[in-house]
Amino acid sequence: MLIPTYNYAHFLAEAIESVLAQDFQDFELLIMDDCSSDNTAEVARPFCARDARVRFAVNAANLGMVNNWNHCLEEARGQYVKFLFGDDKLSAPKALGKMAALLRDNPSAMLAASGRLILDEKSNVISTCRRWRDGIHQGRKIIEACLMEDGNLIGEPSAVLFRKSDAGRFFDPKYRQVVDLEMWFYLLEKGDLVYTREPLCAFRQHGRQQSAHNAASGLARKEHALFFTSYAAKPWLPPKARFSVLYALRRSRRKNPGAVDPELAEAEQLLAGQLGKRLYAIHWTGHKLTAPFHNLKRSMDKARHRSRA
Repeated sequence: MLIPTYNYAHFLAEAIESVLAQDFQDFELLIMDDCSSDNTAEVARPFCARDARVRFAVNAANLGMVNNWNHCLEEARGQYVKFLFGDDKLSAPKALGKMAALLRDNPSAMLAASGRLILDEKSNVISTCRRWRDGIHQGRKIIEACLMEDGNLIGEPSAVLFRKSDAGRFFDPKYRQVVDLEMWFYLLEKGDLVYTREPLCAFRQHGRQQSAHNAASGLARKEHALFFTSYAAKPWLPPKARFSVLYALRRSRRKNPGAVDPELAEAEQLLAGQLGKRLYAIHWTGHKLTAPFHNLKRSMDKARHRSRA
């Protein structure tokens, strides 16, 4: 278990307690503080005295989010890696054991993921997010679905588990917003996803998250678009996935008029050339004809997921 944290003292004890409450006992818990200015150390250190499995360290200098993730990964001693952010928590005592068993029992899987609860700042459940059916899913099909629907359909780092040996190249520090999804794609291009709909973790939404700052600055939209556009060039992807990425890129540009970003413009032009005008027109027509049905199905799926929460 790895908890990279920065100024989340207010939530940290709840995260740690959720780990120590696990039925599965054979784990280490490494808490890596990236030079917080709050009382993170005061919260974390008593847990080290209470349980020998808990390690707490403070970086010599602030590394930044992604480098701190990689530092945690480098220091991890176990076979399996389970991140848990300092403002999230595990939502069931069987979470660790079940996710480890999913990966152990499915050798073709490179990534295990679960449903998750969405919390507010006071730990109230806002909603439950479940995306896939239980069981094994072909990794490249999951990537394709994410590109088709223009989003992360897998989950945040707190919602997944993977083998340390499979992630030896570490998270790519050139990203700040899609850094987790880039790693999931890297793993799933080589193997499968094993999924459980049971919400085994809880992801907290609040204004102090890095993702909130990225969204406000416009970085999130740009980085997401550039990453998806670059991935759409993969030769094994079908043309419909390339169309979906290009369509989403053009729609985003129309919704956000103003100064043209040269990187996004170049990426759009490159992807358009790869797809070609004829294929784009064919898929655009199909999209317009089927969009009402897809929207209806998406609404029904969301309603069904809420009813099962």
